[in-house]
Amino acid sequence: MEPSHLWRCTVTLLLGVWSMSCMGQTTPSTQTTPTVKTTPPPTQQSNRLKFRLAGYPRKHNEGRVEVFYKGEWGTICDDDFSLFNAHVLCRQLGFVSATGWTHSAKYGKGTGKIWLDNVQCTGSETSISVCKSRGWGNSDCTHDEDAGVVCKDERLPGYVDTDNVIEHLQVDEYHIEEVRLRPVVTTAKRRLPVTEGVVEVRYKNTWAQVCDRGWTPKNSRVICGMMGFPHERKVNKNFYRLYTERQKNHFLVHSVACLGTEVHLAACPLQFNKGNSTEGSCEDGLPAVVSCIAGPLYTHNAALRKKLKVSKTVRLKGGTHAGEGRVEVMKGGVWGTVCDDRWNLQTASVVCRELGFGSAKEALTGARMGQGMGPIHMNEVQCAGTERSIWGCHFKNITEEDCQHTEDASVRCNTPYMAYEKAVRIGGGRSRYEGRVEVLQALPNGTQRWGLLCGDGWGTPEAMVVCRQLGLGYANHGLKETWYWDGSNVTDMVWSGVKCTGNEMSLSQCQRHKVFNCQKSSARFAAGVICSETASDLVLNATLVQQTTYIEDRPLHMLYCAAEEDCLSKTAAQANWPYGHRRLLRFSSQIHNVGRADFRPRLGRHSWVWHACHGHYHSMDIFTHYDLLSTNGTKMAEGHKASFCLEDSECQEGISKRYECANFGEQGITVGCWDLYRHDIDCQWIDITDVKPGNYILQVVINPNQEVSEMDYTNNAMKCSCKYDGHRIWVHSCHIGDAFSEEVERKFEKYPGQFNNQITN
Repeated sequence: MEPSHLWRCTVTLLLGVWSMSCMGQTTPSTQTTPTVKTTPPPTQQSNRLKFRLAGYPRKHNEGRVEVFYKGEWGTICDDDFSLFNAHVLCRQLGFVSATGWTHSAKYGKGTGKIWLDNVQCTGSETSISVCKSRGWGNSDCTHDEDAGVVCKDERLPGYVDTDNVIEHLQVDEYHIEEVRLRPVVTTAKRRLPVTEGVVEVRYKNTWAQVCDRGWTPKNSRVICGMMGFPHERKVNKNFYRLYTERQKNHFLVHSVACLGTEVHLAACPLQFNKGNSTEGSCEDGLPAVVSCIAGPLYTHNAALRKKLKVSKTVRLKGGTHAGEGRVEVMKGGVWGTVCDDRWNLQTASVVCRELGFGSAKEALTGARMGQGMGPIHMNEVQCAGTERSIWGCHFKNITEEDCQHTEDASVRCNTPYMAYEKAVRIGGGRSRYEGRVEVLQALPNGTQRWGLLCGDGWGTPEAMVVCRQLGLGYANHGLKETWYWDGSNVTDMVWSGVKCTGNEMSLSQCQRHKVFNCQKSSARFAAGVICSETASDLVLNATLVQQTTYIEDRPLHMLYCAAEEDCLSKTAAQANWPYGHRRLLRFSSQIHNVGRADFRPRLGRHSWVWHACHGHYHSMDIFTHYDLLSTNGTKMAEGHKASFCLEDSECQEGISKRYECANFGEQGITVGCWDLYRHDIDCQWIDITDVKPGNYILQVVINPNQEVSEMDYTNNAMKCSCKYDGHRIWVHSCHIGDAFSEEVERKFEKYPGQFNNQITN
C-alpha cells in the first residue's frame, strides 16, 4: 500500500495490457446462446489482424467495425454485443475507450464474411480475438446484424493513424503500461503539479523503478514531456541518494537511450530485466530521478512565471481544455492556420512545448478542432523535434490549390495533472453530462463538504468552466433553475456571485462573493449545466461585408415594419411619419458554422415568437449586434437583429442542408453551411441618420450574449475601418476580431481611417 500523501501522475500507453473498470451491462441476446469458446490466436494469426471503421453516416470515431482476417475484410455480428466489447474494439482502433455501440447495421450493411458472432468480452482484453465467441467465421447472422461502435474522441498516447486502418500486433512480454513521477515528500499534502520525483513504470499491477545507469537529460526530456512539462532541469542526486538507499527498489528497466524527441518512454530503446526477480541488478542501485519545469499556466512561483516565455506567434484555438486546439500561427501581423499534410506527433510536440505544455499525445488532422478563417500560412511542416518553435521547422508556403480549411491541423498536448475534477461534480441529471453543480468546500474545522451554487447570474461562461473542469467538453447551457432535477442529497448552497470569463481551468479561479448572498437560496434555484463533447462555431464572412456595404436613404413610409422591430435609432420616433427618410448603412452578412456541431437556437419551437409584420418566427431575442464606433470606442449608432430565421442558405460541396424556415421548419445552421442575410432585408443595417462625417469602426458581433454554446467566442466579432464624408462611405480592412496581432489591432483602433494597406504579408 502506498502512503496516502503520494500523488500519481500517470500516462496510459497503447502497448501493453489494459486494466479497465467499465460501467455497463451486457445486453442479453434474444436468441439462444450457443456454447462459446475462447480462441486465443497464434502470434502469426494475430499479426495479420487489422481493424477499421466503415459505413455511413459516421465520424472518424464511430462506424461499423470491420476486421481483416486471413486476407479478407469482414464484420462482427451484434448478438450478445455489449459495451465491454466496444471498449476492447475502440482501444484496438486507437481510442481510449467506448461511449456506446450500435446494432442492426446502423452504419449500413457490410460485405464479405461475418468473422465473429456471440462475442463476449470482460473489457480488459488486449484483443477482440481473445474474447469468448463462436470462433472465427462461425456465425448464423446476416449483415443486417452488423455491429458498430462509438469511441470516445480521444486517441491513445503515441497513436498514429495509418490510412485509417489499425493493425493489431502482439507485443513483447515486457512492456510499459503507465509512467509516473513519485515525489519524495515529508508532508501530508503536496501542491500540484508534481514536477520532480522518482521515475516509476507499472508492470503487472505493480510499480517498479528505472535504473539510472547512463541516464541522460534526453531521457528526462521525454519523461517531462509525458507529464505535461516543456523542459527538464538538473536534479540534486545527493538528496535522493539518501532516500533511495533506504528503500527496497525493484528495477524493471535497466537502460534507457532516448533521443529526446520521443513522445513516450516506450518509444525509446529500452533494456528490461528478464530474470525471475524484478529486483535485478543496477550498478549503483539508484532509481532514475527527473525534475521538470512547469509552463506558465501551472507554476506557483510568480517570479518564475514572468521569466517563462510562451510564443506570441503560435496559439491554439477551439479546444475544450488547456493544451488542445487548432494550431494557428502569425505571419505579417495576421493569424492563419497550418495545413495537415505530413502533420505528425513530432511536429505537434514542438508546438506543445513552445506553448508551455508537454509533448503531444495526439496530432489531429481534418479540422478536428473546427475550421479557421483567413489565410493558411504553412504546409507540409516537418520538425526534427528539437526546434524551439514551429517556425524553425522546414515547411512549404501555401497556395489555394494545396489546402483548404477542412485540412486545418490541431493538437492535444500532455498537460500536468492538477486534480481539478476532484473539486467539482454534477448530479441529478439524466446523464453524466448534465446536472446541478456541486463544489467541495473546505470548512474551518479542517473537514470538507459538498454544496450547491446560487443560480443568480449563472450563465454559459461559468458552465463552460465546469464542463472543462470535469472533462465533459463544451457547455450547451448554463441553467439558473434546476427544480426539475432530483437525485442529489446535497441541499445547502455554499457559493454565490460566481463570475467567470470562460477561460479558467477551474471554478476556484473565477470570482465569487466573499460573503454568501443569494436572492433565491433554495436547491431548486441552484446552478446547473448541460455539457456536450462537441459545439458549433460561428464566424462572419468579413470580406462579403466589405464588398456589399453602401448607404441608402429610405423613405419613412417603407419603414413601419422595421420601426416595430426597433431597428431604427431613437430619434426616428420624433420624425414626421410617414414623411421624410432615414439614412441606413446597409450590408450583407454571411454567417458560417465552422465548428463540430450544428448551431441551434437555445429555445425550442414552443418559445418562438411569431412576427406578423415580417411573417416569420423569432427564435432568439438578439442574434447579432451592429454598431458604428468612434475611434475611442464610443457607440455612435447601433442596430440589432433578432433571428429572422436560422437556416442553411448554402453549404460546402458534399454537405446537405438540414434547416429551413418554411412551414415552421426547424431552425439552425449545419456544420459546413452558412446563413446569408442579404443587404436588402429589413433591419440588415445601421441607422446613421444622426451620425456626423468622420472616421469610424463598423463592428458586427454574432451571438453577443453567448446564449448558444460555441467552441470559440473570440471570433464572433468583426471590425471594419470606415470613412464617412456625409454623402458616401468607404469601408476597408474588414477582419475577424482576433485575426490580427495585438500590435496591429491597436493601430487599427487608433487610426481606422488611415489603416488601409498597413498590413504586410
